[in-house]
Amino acid sequence: MADPASYRPQTGEIPTNPGVYRFRDPHGRVIYVGKAKNLRSRLNSYFANPAGLLPKTYAMVHTASSVEWTVVGSELESLQLEYTWIKEFTPRFNVMFRDDKTYPYLAVTMGEKYPRVQVLRGERRKGTRYFGPYTAGAIRDTLDTLLRVFPVRSCSAGVLKRAEASGRPCLLGYIDKCSAPCVGRISPADHRALAEDFCAFMGGEARPFVTRLEKEMAAAVAELDYERAARLRDDIVALKKVFERNAVVLSEDTDADVFALHEDELEAAVQVFHVRGGRIRGQRGWVVEKVEDSATPDLVEHLLLQVYGDEAGIQGRLPREVLVPAEPSNAAELTQWLSGLRGARVDVRVPQRGDKAALMSTVRDNAEHALKLHKTRRAGDLTVRSQALRELQEALDLPVALLRIECYDISHVQGTNVVGSMVVVEDGLPKKSDYRKFSVTGAAATDDTAAMHDVLTRRFRHYLDDQAAQAEAVRQAGQPGRPAAAAAGAAAAVAVQDTTTPAPRAKFAYPPNLVVVDGGKPQVNAAARALAGLGIEDVYVVGLAKRLEEVWLPDSDFPVILPRASAGLYLLQRIRDEAHRFAISFHRQKRGKAMTVSALDGVPGLGASKRKALLAQFGSVRTIKAATVQELTSAKGIGPALAEAIVRHFGADGADGAGEAASVPAINMTTGEILET
Repeated sequence: MADPASYRPQTGEIPTNPGVYRFRDPHGRVIYVGKAKNLRSRLNSYFANPAGLLPKTYAMVHTASSVEWTVVGSELESLQLEYTWIKEFTPRFNVMFRDDKTYPYLAVTMGEKYPRVQVLRGERRKGTRYFGPYTAGAIRDTLDTLLRVFPVRSCSAGVLKRAEASGRPCLLGYIDKCSAPCVGRISPADHRALAEDFCAFMGGEARPFVTRLEKEMAAAVAELDYERAARLRDDIVALKKVFERNAVVLSEDTDADVFALHEDELEAAVQVFHVRGGRIRGQRGWVVEKVEDSATPDLVEHLLLQVYGDEAGIQGRLPREVLVPAEPSNAAELTQWLSGLRGARVDVRVPQRGDKAALMSTVRDNAEHALKLHKTRRAGDLTVRSQALRELQEALDLPVALLRIECYDISHVQGTNVVGSMVVVEDGLPKKSDYRKFSVTGAAATDDTAAMHDVLTRRFRHYLDDQAAQAEAVRQAGQPGRPAAAAAGAAAAVAVQDTTTPAPRAKFAYPPNLVVVDGGKPQVNAAARALAGLGIEDVYVVGLAKRLEEVWLPDSDFPVILPRASAGLYLLQRIRDEAHRFAISFHRQKRGKAMTVSALDGVPGLGASKRKALLAQFGSVRTIKAATVQELTSAKGIGPALAEAIVRHFGADGADGAGEAASVPAINMTTGEILET
């Protein structure tokens, strides 16, 4: 770990202006981004007494090897630049208000001929109306109930197309949960009106629909049509059930997001209630580790920046009011930023009395319970992870903490379809965004050790290429007589001048402290040779053999035996099993593709993507065989020369009596599933 004094800037060098600063690790990766009204005062607080910092802040300043800053003209600029860099670099030590899932919205695709009701996550789509967010279980129950009263299409495009072609509706059409516009039971105009009614109900206009159905039920009873009256009665009950599911907490014209915090010295729990039309439409929650000794206003500012900054198409989702437990730092600039996102005024305020203050108290209670539950669940995990990493470091006699571990495995069937996998663990937890897959071909696919050598060589060659590119950028940015650190800072500053365009991400992240390979002495020695051949000396290699679960070190005649109950051994086993699972999944995928045959495979120059384009355009191999050159060129990516090659191929097949073979559909030889017809 680095000594903060080794890279501490001189106090006189730091300006007193507002600005944004970044800490970088020895590999140049940004690990923390912050802003300050006075850069000198804020940065000096990190170096004056490192021993008095919070644990995570202490780890950050000792992991970093340099600090740099950018002076800005106003606090609004610092707010925007800090958010841009956090989103671009995703620093590991920043407070990240993100849970482990996205929340679903009830969406109605009004831009289609037959509007479709569905549950969607992620970015907003043009021509689609959204309602929510909701929890997954609640939204699906709501949709299932509403389709009884508003039988709007909910099937996929493929199901709709098949129903139109066959003239028979899908199952939902038979059980009256779809009006079946695909077979003409309802006209497109009437179906669109039905979708509009659905949207109006979800928008809060429930009472008119209930009143209308009650009148229709009374009329049916007067006409002695009791069956229709019973159906209408059930529809009324369904609408009331959905309408009452969302509790009325505020007046009907209230659209607000209500945030609350509950924090201690190390962590903070956040809860937000989404209120639309006076009703609670959804709830979300986060628990985050605090880096600096941040006050509540700072946490609220970071929370709003990340929650609303990460939402795509926020203009249709951001409410008129944002209720918070404390006025955020830079409240005026933050309000201006949010109003710009919404396209209309947004009020950020702290409720003091009345119904909104009472709701804030309820949200705060939820945050308090969430933090208690989180600590109860995570206490054991944190202890075991720390113990496992410490035991592993001591057992292997490694001089560095195991912040990042990479594990590699090879998978094949009798030397065919050889693949490799790389899984990553940081701080004892898997980091799936850094997982990688490798296809191994040629001489490297002859045996496991050659394949392992090939995979490690390719992985770390990419790392060296990235390092060389960074060094070249530093060299070009440097000037004669300037220190290397200053040149690096200048290069980084040049790289982020355009703060609106994310920088391209490297193919591989920074190197691990430990490489684990699935196997014994041969695999470990192959991995060590690969690293030595590239001149990499600061990455340690071990292997975990399956038979006795012994740990092998390079050039060692005897393995390291960890106790069976060791937390370190259990961690290695979990990493090895995850690498094995990842490799097997990729191998099966590759093997399945290799065992798929098609009548189009023999056409010269016709690859997989162009085969898919042809099948999407013509529907079957038989139609493709009957098409002319001019018709074939209508498919995406098919030019005249390739179209002539396709016609010649099938013409030759017919001429030499191979027409029957050419008409064979594409079949997965493992499952027998027909893939092309």
